[in-house]
Amino acid sequence: MGNGTVAETNVATCDRFIPVSKRDLLDALVATPDMARAGTGDRFRLLCRLLGAAFHYEHFERLERLRDDYYYFNPDLEVAHPFDPASLEKAHSELVAILTDALKEANFVEVPHADIARAHDDRQLLRVEVDAPMDDYREVVVFRRGHHMKTVETRQWFGLRKRAVETVIYDHVVLMVMVKPQADIKSAQQRRRLAKNRLKPGTILIKYFRDIAFCDLRMLFPEVRVVLSVFDKLLLGVPALVGGIPIILNLYTSLSLLFVVVGFYLGVRGTLEADEIKTALAALSGLAALGGFIMRQWVKYQRQSLKYQKEITDNVYYRNVNNNAGIFDYIVGVAEEQECKEVFLAYYFLHMAADRPTKELLEQQIEAWLQATFGIEVKFTVSDVLEKLNRLGILQRDGDRLAVPDLLEAIDQLQRKWTDFFREGKSADSTNVNLPMRVA
Repeated sequence: MGNGTVAETNVATCDRFIPVSKRDLLDALVATPDMARAGTGDRFRLLCRLLGAAFHYEHFERLERLRDDYYYFNPDLEVAHPFDPASLEKAHSELVAILTDALKEANFVEVPHADIARAHDDRQLLRVEVDAPMDDYREVVVFRRGHHMKTVETRQWFGLRKRAVETVIYDHVVLMVMVKPQADIKSAQQRRRLAKNRLKPGTILIKYFRDIAFCDLRMLFPEVRVVLSVFDKLLLGVPALVGGIPIILNLYTSLSLLFVVVGFYLGVRGTLEADEIKTALAALSGLAALGGFIMRQWVKYQRQSLKYQKEITDNVYYRNVNNNAGIFDYIVGVAEEQECKEVFLAYYFLHMAADRPTKELLEQQIEAWLQATFGIEVKFTVSDVLEKLNRLGILQRDGDRLAVPDLLEAIDQLQRKWTDFFREGKSADSTNVNLPMRVA
């Protein structure tokens, strides 16, 4: 059995995504010997709770904006409302920008279209040609997060040969397809195709998949259809030629007599010989045989197409997890959780550091701890995390050296920050919104 590998991809050796729950990460940080000796585990948990509440408030606003903007493009909306082009374009730009930011904060990475095309050309798991009418779409964007390698066994040469293929499997994939608006669809064929596939012009489809092979990304596109490969066409076409040519040659000599018989029954010719009738009947039989042969080859073609379509369905359909507006809660929730985990780690290691570390040293310490504690390899980047700590007022800089205030001071600062969230909309007789009590 031979070994094969897929073409090189742009997948990094490790991802930024931290595949550990927020609770498990927090428990592991509190259980460290340094935290146990300091006896500040409860204060640290409270600090993390305040951080989580602040991020939840910010992400809730993002979720509401996504829902509001997507209302204009939701394909599940039953009634189409007339909206002016300027409002639609503004909502479209805002929706794409906010969703892209949320996906990136959830550690998703955009997959270039050149990589998708190259992966499909080099596919080895599913030997199927597929085609999608890209002219129907205004834009198609694919994001992926997390990956692992998997070795699968494929069959070649009618199952006589087996081959082991190592391929990249994406753990999470989000597909966003923007269908062209009605004004941009000029072809009647496009309109019929969209109607046949129940795609409404101007809508945006968002789909979330799990465990998708890198070489199968194009199969996630809507309206994808099977196109027989050159091998399949030869497999069906050569027997058709070999079997059909003798039938046509036999018919060629007797078709003229068939017209003579037809002329007799129409009154064009007065006499008809018995041998001519026999030859005409043979011609009719030959035509029936030719028609049956053509039908048989057409059924083979359809059977092969359905077989490949079933393979696509089995390979993609059951990996679809969520669609359209339902994805927003998941994406925003994951982005919020990832943000919390990154900030928890950054604050902890800055708080416990004997000397103020640099950004590079902080990244190395966190990556080493995740590897030693959970056995995961993560590319930790602190630039965005430091910006969040600075925005909340709990980051101190001394040149390129970094530090954070102690736990009590940081908790007081976050309590003030939480109050500021509601200061503008708070009326004189309203009740203050408070987070958990301070720890003495």
